[in-house]
Amino acid sequence: MPAAAALSRPRHLDRAAAAPTFTIGELAREFGVTTRAIRFYEDCGLLDPERAGRNRVYSTRDRTRLRLTLRGKRLGLKLAEVKELVDMYESRRDTGPQLRRFLGVLARHRTQLEQRLGDLQTTLAEVLAQEAEARRLLKARTAA
Repeated sequence: MPAAAALSRPRHLDRAAAAPTFTIGELAREFGVTTRAIRFYEDCGLLDPERAGRNRVYSTRDRTRLRLTLRGKRLGLKLAEVKELVDMYESRRDTGPQLRRFLGVLARHRTQLEQRLGDLQTTLAEVLAQEAEARRLLKARTAA
C-alpha cells in the first residue's frame, strides 16, 4: 500500500494496529450522544484520547470510560462521582474499598431518589384530587 494511502486510512481500520481505535463521530453514533458531549467529558478528565494531528483518536479504554460515564449519568450520579468511581476501577488496588465506595454512592443516590419519588407521589395525589374536584364542579354545573 502506498504511504499516502496508509496515512489517509483511519487507524481503527488498520488490521496491524494492536487495539481498535475510534473517532469521536463513531463514539457519538454508537452511544447516541453529541460530539460536543464527548468533548465535554474529555474536558472533565473522564476521557483522554490521543491526537493524530487535529483529530482525536479514542482507545477501547476511552470507549469503556464513556460507557461507564453514561451509565453513571443514567443512574443520576454527578460527573465528579462518576469520575471518582471510574478512576478507582482502573487502579490495581484491592477492589473491596472500591466496591464499598460504590455502594455508598448508590445508597446516597437511592435515598435521594426515594425522597423525590415520595414528593412526586404527594404532588400526583394533589393533582388527582384537584382533577376530581374540577370534574365534580363541572358535572354539577352541567346538571343544573
